[in-house]
Amino acid sequence: MMRRSPLSVQKISPSIGGEIGDIDLSGGVTDALLADLREALLDNLVIFFRDQHLTPAQHKAFGRRFGQLHIHPAPLGVLDGHPEIVVVQADANSTQVAGEEWHSDVSCDVEPPMGSMLYLTEVPATGGDTLFASMYSAYEALSDSMQHFLAGLTATHDGARNYAGRRTDPKRKAEYPSAEHPVVRTHPETGRNALFVNPLFTTRIVQLRKLESDSLLRMLFRHIENPEFQCRFRWKRNSLAFWDNRCTQHLALWDYYPQRRYGHRVTIAGDRPFYRQ
Repeated sequence: MMRRSPLSVQKISPSIGGEIGDIDLSGGVTDALLADLREALLDNLVIFFRDQHLTPAQHKAFGRRFGQLHIHPAPLGVLDGHPEIVVVQADANSTQVAGEEWHSDVSCDVEPPMGSMLYLTEVPATGGDTLFASMYSAYEALSDSMQHFLAGLTATHDGARNYAGRRTDPKRKAEYPSAEHPVVRTHPETGRNALFVNPLFTTRIVQLRKLESDSLLRMLFRHIENPEFQCRFRWKRNSLAFWDNRCTQHLALWDYYPQRRYGHRVTIAGDRPFYRQ
């Protein structure tokens, strides 16, 4: 595996995103490189790689260097023989695509994923970018009074809000997952606090009346959309994005219909969110 030393990381925006050059992930990841990549992920929240050529087995092997692989509770499609790989695709026959709203992947799980690795081998000629947002920045931009108010609140994340009508994975229970998580989550590795509510899964702040909860969530969902918290990744063939699901949200733009987009996503299992002042 050839790469420059130290790791070459080009920042995408001041708050989030870094593109890493001169790495061929197909040959495996040494312990030294793993440590560098983990540090780059923690520093940049989402890291990008170009010109990769990964088999499904190599893709899964890369994911497993960061932890056990997560099985999606209700995928739109999985790769034959590889239940850990979610197929991400859209073309002229598609009526919907995954991820058109800001979200943190499968936040409805009791233990949401630590991170996701999306590898695209086919991309449209134009369009199809993905936006990523730092939930550290979103939290830190709130007033001290709002941060204090949110401390200790919890919210319901309901899988049925997004997965209704889909089949559940046979290795899981039949119902869609639902969980209660802190509104502000402490990152287990960095110790930084991040906003942890999203419009795709979060339905209710438990400690508030419904009208209060609806009003506060509306404000927080609009707050998340601030471009100052974001970076935008323009996909090319054989690119891979690896994001930290504990402190980011993302949104996939479906502005390329009827062009085709195709790839595979591997997701890494995480732990139960907590809040620590």
